Amino acid sequence: MPRRPWGQAMDEQRRFFLRSAGVAAAAAGSAVSLAQAPAARPAPGASPGAAAPAALPGQASHVFFNPDEAAFIEAAVERLIPSGDDGPGAVEAGVAYFIDRQLAGAWGAGERLYRSGPWQAGTPSQGYQLPFTPAELFRTALGALRQEAQASGSAPFQKLNAAAQDDFLHALQTGRRDLGGVPSNVFFESLWGLTVEGFFGDPVYGGNQGMVGWKLIGFPGAYANYYHYIDQHGLAFDRAPISLADNGRGVIPIHADIPATGGALPSGHSHPGGR
Repeated sequence: MPRRPWGQAMDEQRRFFLRSAGVAAAAAGSAVSLAQAPAARPAPGASPGAAAPAALPGQASHVFFNPDEAAFIEAAVERLIPSGDDGPGAVEAGVAYFIDRQLAGAWGAGERLYRSGPWQAGTPSQGYQLPFTPAELFRTALGALRQEAQASGSAPFQKLNAAAQDDFLHALQTGRRDLGGVPSNVFFESLWGLTVEGFFGDPVYGGNQGMVGWKLIGFPGAYANYYHYIDQHGLAFDRAPISLADNGRGVIPIHADIPATGGALPSGHSHPGGR
């Protein structure tokens, strides 16, 4: 069996995998659509008395996941990208918070998904072919997993030890068992994809707190330009990463006097590339 890149000790092979995945994710992180989080609302299906994991400092509680779902996601992302000697993991980076906000917003509601059917099984090259929005997919699959545990009398995922959690996730990844209409491998792929995005995306979207993902792979972040470094060769770029929301003063500069369309510009301004 090929060695899994997650759920093992934090070794060099696994870190190489994370760096490889992170370079692509970080490069695309600035283009991820921000799911605007609505006001907090209770989520259906929570077990009585279940408590959601505590939010990170400066973050609100979950707005999409109910306590049972939040506990599963927190435990799962901790196994997918655990902390180690060379840095924090997904929990410390706020990945569960990122996933919660994405599912609570327009992206989770399938704002840009085709929703009219017909729904038929597709080939791998055709991509996602299910009728569920991302939010529906997670709620359906997590509900089915909770019902499975209750029916079998087994402990919920978040109560299992680390080795059992790894085996559980591996079974989801390699199997196709039906989770209320969601194949288990599709649910795992969705969970893994959002975990990587939350760990390596721009912190403005809720994950990658402290820019721990960027620091792991040496990604500089969202610098607007490198004009002052153009003619400096062979030098290491060792400045701290910077977020989309930070220009050194914590604000995004907007020049209200520059028109959004082409045409004449106010005195003193020129078009990009102009003389």
